[in-house]
Amino acid sequence: MSTSHSCDPVMVPFEDVLFQVRKALQVGPSLLYGLLEELHEARVFSTQFYLSLFKNGGQSLGEILFKDEEDLARRLSLPIWQKWDVSQVILDSALNIEEDLSAFLNSPDAESQDMIDTLDSGLDLLPDHLVSEIIDSILSEDYFEDILADPSILEDDFHFPCDTDTACTLTSENAAILDQNITKKRKGKDASKSNKTPTKRNRKATACLESPPNRCTPTIASEGNFHSFNSLQRVWHLSNLPPITNNTAFESPSFLSPSGGSAFPIIQTSGSLSHPLISTVVPFRHTYVIVSPQPVSRVTQILPVSPVDGTVAPPELTVAVLPVGTLSDSASKGLPSHPVDTFSPTKVDRSNTCVLADGKPRKNTDSPPPKPAAEVRPEAPKCVKEFINLAKPHIRNVCNAMRGGLGMESHYIDVHLIPRKLLIKSGKNANKCLEKELVVLSDSERKQSLLDRSQVFQNNLTRPKQSIAILGKTGVGKTVMIQRLCLDWASGSLSQFQFVFLLDCKNLDLKKSNYSLKHLLFDLSVSPSCEESDTVFKHILSSPEDVLIIFDSFDDIKDFEGLLQAPAKSPKDTKYTVKQLFSGLFQKEILAGCTLLIATRPKEVLNQVLRKMDSLLELCHFSPEDIELYTTKYFRDSSLQEKALQKIKKKIYIFRICSNPLLCWTTCFLLEHQDSNCEALPSTLTELYQKVTFKQLQLASREISSQDTQQLCKTAWEGYKNHNTHIKIDESPELVKYYLKSGIIVSYAQQNHFEDLYIQNLLGALHSVQSKQVNEKMLLAHSMVQQKKRKIQGESQDVMQSFVTGLLFQKARPDGVSILDGNVDVQAKRKAVETHLLNLKLNELNPARLLELFHCVYETSNAKLARLLLKKLPDNLSFCGAQLCSSDVYVICHLLQHATTLKRTFSINLQETSIPISDLRELVELKCITSFWAHTGDTIALWEDLHDSNNELKLKGAIEKFTLNPLKATQGHHIENLPLLVHIHRGKKLPRSDFVPALNEGVPALRHLQKLEFELGVQNGPEMFPKLIEVLPSLQSLQHLDIEKNKIGDSGAEKLSGVLHFLASLKWLNLSQNCIGDAGVEKLAKALASVPSLQSLSLYGNLIADNGAEELALVLPDMKLLQDLDVKFNKFTDIGAKKLSAALKNCTGMKSLELWNNCIPWGVFEHLHHQDPRIRSL
Repeated sequence: MSTSHSCDPVMVPFEDVLFQVRKALQVGPSLLYGLLEELHEARVFSTQFYLSLFKNGGQSLGEILFKDEEDLARRLSLPIWQKWDVSQVILDSALNIEEDLSAFLNSPDAESQDMIDTLDSGLDLLPDHLVSEIIDSILSEDYFEDILADPSILEDDFHFPCDTDTACTLTSENAAILDQNITKKRKGKDASKSNKTPTKRNRKATACLESPPNRCTPTIASEGNFHSFNSLQRVWHLSNLPPITNNTAFESPSFLSPSGGSAFPIIQTSGSLSHPLISTVVPFRHTYVIVSPQPVSRVTQILPVSPVDGTVAPPELTVAVLPVGTLSDSASKGLPSHPVDTFSPTKVDRSNTCVLADGKPRKNTDSPPPKPAAEVRPEAPKCVKEFINLAKPHIRNVCNAMRGGLGMESHYIDVHLIPRKLLIKSGKNANKCLEKELVVLSDSERKQSLLDRSQVFQNNLTRPKQSIAILGKTGVGKTVMIQRLCLDWASGSLSQFQFVFLLDCKNLDLKKSNYSLKHLLFDLSVSPSCEESDTVFKHILSSPEDVLIIFDSFDDIKDFEGLLQAPAKSPKDTKYTVKQLFSGLFQKEILAGCTLLIATRPKEVLNQVLRKMDSLLELCHFSPEDIELYTTKYFRDSSLQEKALQKIKKKIYIFRICSNPLLCWTTCFLLEHQDSNCEALPSTLTELYQKVTFKQLQLASREISSQDTQQLCKTAWEGYKNHNTHIKIDESPELVKYYLKSGIIVSYAQQNHFEDLYIQNLLGALHSVQSKQVNEKMLLAHSMVQQKKRKIQGESQDVMQSFVTGLLFQKARPDGVSILDGNVDVQAKRKAVETHLLNLKLNELNPARLLELFHCVYETSNAKLARLLLKKLPDNLSFCGAQLCSSDVYVICHLLQHATTLKRTFSINLQETSIPISDLRELVELKCITSFWAHTGDTIALWEDLHDSNNELKLKGAIEKFTLNPLKATQGHHIENLPLLVHIHRGKKLPRSDFVPALNEGVPALRHLQKLEFELGVQNGPEMFPKLIEVLPSLQSLQHLDIEKNKIGDSGAEKLSGVLHFLASLKWLNLSQNCIGDAGVEKLAKALASVPSLQSLSLYGNLIADNGAEELALVLPDMKLLQDLDVKFNKFTDIGAKKLSAALKNCTGMKSLELWNNCIPWGVFEHLHHQDPRIRSL
């Protein structure tokens, strides 16, 4: 089944879901447990249902599956069917992994068989009742001699792979298999050596599907916890054993065989853990790892794994598997709050000092490992050098030409790049469009992080860049940047690469499976012919780090489903599709070490590819200075340069869209070929491209019939719907030649394509408007702003929407333009579009859709439609998350400037928009904007800019309009600039100036802030919390403070208690799940009495014990206005509960006290509830 579309669960037959679940139950044990856990994390299974799978009347999951697989399948199918849109992706992923694993296990080649043998010797979990027999068997002299004579015994004796997140028991059948294997190895040693033949192992026959013992529940992984599993080590995990004592069989950290052979080291991976908070996770006991001795045969030695003398174990052998439930569980004192070190068995600090088991420090005198010698590159044969010498001038000739016959050296404008990062999401919404996952930078952050072209391949300090993506919208210059980089290599600037292979995805046939890697590089790329390609290719395989492979127009790979699956495995003559070859290169299955560079649009690329990229670089638009420079380069005559610049600057919208290099060229082309010097430029994008397209056809000097034009427009429309730029006009070679000459289409590898997205969409829009084949319903479905429907065409649809509305509402045909038939009646379609736009629920549109609507209305140039839009706009406009460029801001301002005549005012949210400061100033100065919220750092920069221009009146307006309420801090920059804002508020001056009269009353945004939600989480919360503490004393109007799930601990609680007395208006305080214990509550309790207005307090899911409960009980009577107190799921017992209950009697104004946790006997809780009904469990 495809996972690209979510399905309504009502529309999917239950039997189809049941069939998929039956298939999923056939996967291996590790995959099955992982599948169930992933379904639980996605909230398909409730926690209660998930745990019931492992506690079914004492039966384990494996027993249930063995006895009644059909019943289990039906139990699982119901919740999966109810949330099929989420479950479908998870099930398909698990089945794909199983298929890949099965194909691997059944591969006949020797290399794969060796890897299977290694996998079979992986980590195995053994139960308590077999530990003693196994240890006795291991320590027996005969068996040790067998091991020394044939180390492969260790690979074959134990075949019980289990999930690392669960303990595992053996069935009686598996125990018998274990005994048989050990006996067979002892008795039939010689026979097995002489008759050993490779066989395929049926891993499912011995797979252990048992759940943990009743006292051990599978761990529930939460965000931020990662479990690794290395199956290539000969290690046995012995779980649920008592701790090592002098009376145990493990009285030394390693033990020798009776024959004096190599020692079996033992590693204790973790100590006893205290009881977690929630009953869904119960404690487990000590876990030990027995590591097999090194084989007698000569092999490469690894680091010693014994903990003797402070030596270390390899990181893959010291994976800590912690019981993880809710955040409050991980906050338990029994769990480490820091990453588990890879040193065993004692903790070793970052310095050169070791701490031994007896607690005494000892200086580590081990010398650091020697640095590996520099790898010597193989000498390139003569034919390789000749090929490189031929490739450089060939690429120079190909890449030196720009659009319109311009030269790269004379017309290229060097623009900057900005490194971007991905905000990785999880859960059912993780596969949304990439634009929502890119971390949007502020204008100041963008300016600070600018890179030039020479830094594209500059490696990070942590790891080299082997996969790089250049991102940019249509026309921003991605292909030109690629050409420029190729020219740099041809001129010797990129000396780290001996070979550069440039591939244009528009030229590649993505469906045929007849390409080898050699064919891809030498025949499909921009490379000269090579007579000795075999020798050159052999050299490339031996030096992959010298190779740069570029995929331009990567977004032309339309079908991204399964792009990274089934990668190419062999670099030799095996035939693959282009996508398989890319997948193999990207995943380092072939030519590992080479550098990949792709250029793509950000919205139309599968997320899983870009998430794994080493570097994401966004190509910047032209700055105003770049626009002027490009115009002067385009027009050689100085008089023409000046006139062209005047005309461009006169039309503000045209000047703004010229920040796109393609549109800048389009504007210059129109200016160059205008019939009259007095003719003004158009004011909309639709009219601009109408004139340019007609002028291109006119310059081709050929009469063209209306029928030919209609056919071209129809081809453009069909290509738009199918995400295809390819054009077929086979019946008329002369017509193709005409279109090629005009520049409307271009030829790539004997295939014709539309020159750019704008031309294709304009022609497609003409067809949709004029053709009777496209009715009103079809027009609205494919080319109009939708309320919630997913945009299939991505960026292309944005352009199509603007062109369609522009053409429909065009009052008259532009002068000299004949491609639009004026006799066609478009009244019905115009009415349908107008009705559709006015029926949109504007308050429910997301920011990106709202911006699209603004552009559509602007293209109509229809004052009536603009007024109707202004009347329907919500009072609070939000463009948060929609990256705004200068043309976007102009369109917004153009429509909003007429709002005052309608007596409309708006509050506008410009967070996460990357709006330039000059454009921010333009929006803020609008009279209809009463308040705005933008990046704090950019806002302060705006104030300084206004102050430097001595415009105190506008500065005062910008300060008064700025707001922070409500402040929801989800990223670090939401908090990190607040201390500077507080400094301005207290000092009444800007950072680079003295007293500012406009700041006479401070910053109103701080004085009026009433609600603050600190949601940075356990990763960033503790780091940014001190900055919040610095800000809180200035928030005197704050009423709602939410600091849930930030792991501030006792130290954070103490810091908070020092500033609570400043918050005189505070009514609601949430400190849930923050690892606060008795020490922190003691400090808080004393400070809470100084907040007389507090009405609701939540300390849910912390570490408060009886002492902390007693401290709270002492101050409860002093909190006169407190109505609700939530202290559920803490660690106090019935003693603390009784003290709180007693204090409640003196709090007549309180409405509820929620105090249930596992440490309070249920009978005691019921008694307390009976005494006072205000005491609740939930």
